[in-house]
Amino acid sequence: MADSGFPFPANVGLATQLQSIVRLNGGIPATIGILNGRAKIGFEKDELVELASSAGKPETKKVSTRDLSYICGLGSCGKKLNGGTTVAGTMVLANSAGISIFATGGLGGVHREGETSMDISADLIELGRTPVTVVSSGCKSFLDIPRTLEFLETQGVTVATFADGREGDVDLPAFWTRDSGVPSPMVVQNEEEAAAVLHAKKRLGVKPSVFFANPIPPEYSIDKNRIDKIIAEAVYDARKNGITGHANTPFILGRIRELTGGDSIPANTALIKANVARGTRLAVEYQKIMRDEHRDKLRKAFQSDDSTLHALYSDSLPLSMSRESFPSSESSQLVSSTEVISAGSLAIDLACDYKPESPLPAIQAPELATSNPAVIKQSIGGVGQNIARAIHYLGTSVRLCCAVGEDAAGFAALEMLNQSGMQVAGVQQIGGGARTGQYVAINDAKKDLMLGMADMKIQELVSEEFEKLWKPQLELVRPQWLVIDSTWSPQAIRKWMTTGKSLGAKVAFEPVSTAKCKRLFQPLAQTLGEFAAVPNNLVSLATPNTIEIASMHSAASKADLFEREDWWQIIDAIGLSSSGSRDKLVSMTNATLVDEGVPQQSIQLLPYIPTLLTKLGSQGVLMIQLLAKGDARLKSRDSAPYVLGRSTNGNDIVGGVYMRLFPPAEVVAEDDVVSVNGVGDTFLGIILAGLTKDESRDWPHLIDVAQRGSVMTLKSNESVSPDISGLSSLL
Repeated sequence: MADSGFPFPANVGLATQLQSIVRLNGGIPATIGILNGRAKIGFEKDELVELASSAGKPETKKVSTRDLSYICGLGSCGKKLNGGTTVAGTMVLANSAGISIFATGGLGGVHREGETSMDISADLIELGRTPVTVVSSGCKSFLDIPRTLEFLETQGVTVATFADGREGDVDLPAFWTRDSGVPSPMVVQNEEEAAAVLHAKKRLGVKPSVFFANPIPPEYSIDKNRIDKIIAEAVYDARKNGITGHANTPFILGRIRELTGGDSIPANTALIKANVARGTRLAVEYQKIMRDEHRDKLRKAFQSDDSTLHALYSDSLPLSMSRESFPSSESSQLVSSTEVISAGSLAIDLACDYKPESPLPAIQAPELATSNPAVIKQSIGGVGQNIARAIHYLGTSVRLCCAVGEDAAGFAALEMLNQSGMQVAGVQQIGGGARTGQYVAINDAKKDLMLGMADMKIQELVSEEFEKLWKPQLELVRPQWLVIDSTWSPQAIRKWMTTGKSLGAKVAFEPVSTAKCKRLFQPLAQTLGEFAAVPNNLVSLATPNTIEIASMHSAASKADLFEREDWWQIIDAIGLSSSGSRDKLVSMTNATLVDEGVPQQSIQLLPYIPTLLTKLGSQGVLMIQLLAKGDARLKSRDSAPYVLGRSTNGNDIVGGVYMRLFPPAEVVAEDDVVSVNGVGDTFLGIILAGLTKDESRDWPHLIDVAQRGSVMTLKSNESVSPDISGLSSLL
């Protein structure tokens, strides 16, 4: 945008809009340019402003292929020059980064009287030798279009125009106008056909690029006769003033802007937006073909329908996999329809179930320091992924935000997500030796967890990149619910929560483990946002187990959260008496839970997390909820046995506390338990799917459905049972 003819700050606004268009259409934007003597592929917002604001200044250059070495070389010597890259320069840099599709405004070409001046754009040379597909609105109208096409033919470049339903001969567009009077050498109807052309080119080993011409939207097209006269005058002025070479195109563009009275600016804006959208959709379609081709290769290589899992640890993935990411299955889906973001871990799970050789062993657990017989199963898991998958199975739109490595496990995980139809635009693939998360569960003969080993270092690596990787996801999607697991760093957890809440999302928290759940309450700098009691609470819902609730309570206590004035105001408003409270708690739950302190600890956490669903395994679920003033359950006869306390101090926020112990939906026989992995994640996923459909829904019914779904996962080989999709009608 530095040399595009758009003035500052309009060029910054346009560049930002273009990045959003890429994301909306299922791609990842990578703006290319030269900043302070360095080639940049992908710009931060402040860098984009710095480059765009330098437009028109002497230190800002128009950078083509010939200029790259010069400007970057001087940069290493301390001369910090900026530059907007031409189509040729951009192609070179894109190719070096493995980017195979590039969208822009217009293409350079053979200038008028180029047969004598030899003024031929390097764009045409680069198209003939650099395999980066270019999408633009044809070449600029003031060029010699017939000679440009002749030159591209000599270079072996495929040139095709998008017809979009038009039949018969179709003109090559001429930037501001849809028709140039010059027939297009070839025609494609849509992105699917264009992607097929690219795939055939790859398989045939054809090196020259493909150029797709995308006509300007009809409503912005300038009348051909009018623009031809204006161009003739602008070209004459350039010749009269001796403007040639690099200076020629910017001069003519500026003169056309003057002569059209500014009409060329909205046309420029419309065509570049249309080209970026078209280019992104083309990239998505192309990656679909590549994904399907790779899947077929895997199946043939391993002669198995389960080839993806066999390939998890294969070192022989095709070389193309290291340069071409998998597509998003959401390419045509509006992100505004996404109701939930699940921000957390994705891992390859290994469940190791102890399988004693004797049918009636005296010891139900494996022995330490030796090898044990076991049944080992492999699947895709991770808390964030499991929750997202459960929500997806129930027909609720969910985006998973997590990180995977550029390793075999990462590629296989992306493939499995795509096969399931889940959104993967929020899955970031990290290079530099980062390992995709892995989790190993060692279970006893009853399939209860004895020991878990987790390699989730990748989550900590990307936690530091919240502003760059994750905040844009939240701002783009603006979900109804945001669910976070505790595999993130404490700082990232707090940033996710404060950003989500600022965008109107309700936040759910999955503790994951006794050690990691403490991160929720870790004291942090006030600039990250502090924990506060309702109505300013960051978290709306959490689903710990009994040992996690104790760990969370301990962390909150150490952080002095039970000494805050706003905490005391809510506790005082609850209206619980100090005498006889144990007997009441026992009557509403049971003596074991009270002796363990589960309801007491939960009540103390309520000001910060107003809904706590504590998973009790075979004992069911304990729900403790802070009721708002005016909640219908405060007056309901059916709910009266479960109202632990009522506010009597005139508080305008709190009406009371609801506590209810729900029995298990089913007591599962030991022989029917396949795996405990993902059971709790399934529970939370179903709860959130239900809440997105109806915030004021019947909690007892919702918890019953969630427990039934958890049982399905308990009996399944999968981390989340696909059978839970049958529960969607109950929500």
